Amino acid sequence: MLDLFEVGQRVRLLRRAAKLTQPELAKRSGVSRATIAALENGKLGELGFVKLTKILAVVGLDLRLTTANLNRPTLEDLQSGDEQ
Repeated sequence: MLDLFEVGQRVRLLRRAAKLTQPELAKRSGVSRATIAALENGKLGELGFVKLTKILAVVGLDLRLTTANLNRPTLEDLQSGDEQ
């Protein structure tokens, strides 16, 4: 499961790929530039659902609900098992 830090890293990557500045993303999403900066820098403790979905929509992402992992191995687990 992704944490907010990883979400922020992905947002930064996609924002830059789209050649958007933080102020441009803030304006398009209706969220403050300070919130965008804190998200991208891993300094945001919490972010509400509405704000998060607005930011994600601008960079072309969305939230999806999936069934919990239920202790199934991840791709990384399987790959590390092949190397041993």
